[in-house]
Amino acid sequence: MGGPRRKLLKPVTVAGGALTGRLMESFVDYLRSECHLSENTVTAYHRDLRRFYAWLAGRRVAQLSIQELADYAGWLHGRKLAPASIARHIASLRIFFRYLQLEGLLRENLAELLGSQKLWERVPHVLSPTMVEQLLESPQPGEPQWRRDRALLELLYATGCRASELSHLKLQDVHLDEGYSLCRGKGDKERLVPLGRRAILAIRDYLAFERPTLVAHVSPEPSWLLVSRRGLRLRRERIWELFKRFAARVGISTDMSPHTLRHSFATHLLAGGADLRQVQEMLGHASIATTQIYTHVDPARLKAVHKQFHPRG
Repeated sequence: MGGPRRKLLKPVTVAGGALTGRLMESFVDYLRSECHLSENTVTAYHRDLRRFYAWLAGRRVAQLSIQELADYAGWLHGRKLAPASIARHIASLRIFFRYLQLEGLLRENLAELLGSQKLWERVPHVLSPTMVEQLLESPQPGEPQWRRDRALLELLYATGCRASELSHLKLQDVHLDEGYSLCRGKGDKERLVPLGRRAILAIRDYLAFERPTLVAHVSPEPSWLLVSRRGLRLRRERIWELFKRFAARVGISTDMSPHTLRHSFATHLLAGGADLRQVQEMLGHASIATTQIYTHVDPARLKAVHKQFHPRG
């Protein structure tokens, strides 16, 4: 009857905010093997749960009430985390409580009663086309790796890729003659994204005049498109640092990140008349509901659609 029973873990009391190694190892294995989450998501959930256990301050999870869990959500909000980060924290808590329930450590999953992600969503920050233009031209000739940095920024805006996706982009993924790039998103899902003329020119310039020097002393030659000054894969964290540097140079708020160019990519496409489902496909969103947030960014487009299609527009 049914499948094999899980091996139940003994209830664990966590003191001082430290996670019990055995419990966390088992949960991480559950995220990978049964939930099939990407390594980035597993790492993020692990980090979120450490924050949750720090907030618990020694209390047992099984003794928490729904009000206390709601207090935790409020505590996250008070730490001025971005709404998307709060939503991820809540998601990690739900799946962790579900895991504890499956293991027989909890009778019910109170985390399911917490507000949905919609409560924490906000309209994303978007750069104007003029500001994007200034940002993409901010790496200047004569600066170290300026050709790579221009190619990096052009790629972020041309493809709408996440910084982690760009970090793992390989030479074989970029088809300059055909004008498209193969991106691998969450869960290793692949998608094709067109490359514009400006991005292609920037990549060709980098490949011809800078990348060969960066990888000259690395054997075998790395397969990554974007490499560091030592010829290694350009890490996601370094992409963030470079974005912040050039954003500050042109007067963009420090609250912005590489994801801002992803938001701008989607918003500018929709403002130009692109179909919502086409933008969904290029962003790699599993649900069109996620893409729909960008329709709120450009009220002028909504007015134009209303005027065109409504009988009394």
